Parts: sequence; structure tokens; C-alpha cells
Amino acid sequence: MKKIRKGDKVVVLTGKDKGKQGMVLRVLDDNRVLVENVNIIKRHTKPNPNKGVTGGIVDKEASIHISNVALFNPATGKGERVGARIMQDGNKMRFFRKSGEVADVK
Repeated sequence: MKKIRKGDKVVVLTGKDKGKQGMVLRVLDDNRVLVENVNIIKRHTKPNPNKGVTGGIVDKEASIHISNVALFNPATGKGERVGARIMQDGNKMRFFRKSGEVADVK
């Protein structure tokens, strides 16, 4: 079970964007995630009239390693580590390691 999923609100723990929060846009195969408005880079793109792309300098999100983000706990207002446990009904749920409360409340 993945501890960080698409659509989760996360907090960046280390790096130039430490403390920033954002939603996970995509989880990549090599333990990396794309977080909105975090780790912004500039890419110089060539124009491609076939695809309708204009050239220029484009700001976009680069991936960040999954170990450098933590799931945001709205109860404490901080990022916390997440574990997984099997509930009594047989479903596997994520929970916050510090408080023990379930993270997958729908």
C-alpha cells in the first residue's frame, strides 16, 4: 500500500521548498511525486506548430522524492508519518503514526 497517493495534501520536509504545502498531482514509479507549486523549474521549449505549442520559458513542477514529503494532518496542522494497518472488517487503512488516528476518512 502506498503511503502517499494522488490527491493527498502533503508538507515538504526538506530542501529549498521546506514547509510548503500542496496536493500530490502524480506519483511516479521511482518513488517520486509531483506536488503542485513545489520544486518549480524553468524549461526552455521550442515551438511546435503541429501540437500548437508556442516556444518560450515555461515554469513547471519537477518531481521530489517521496521521503521528503509527509502527509498533512488537519487535526495537528503538521505533516506526519503514515503507517498502514488492517482494520477489523479486513480493509487496509492508513493512519498517522503519532496520534494513531485514521488518515483515510472519506
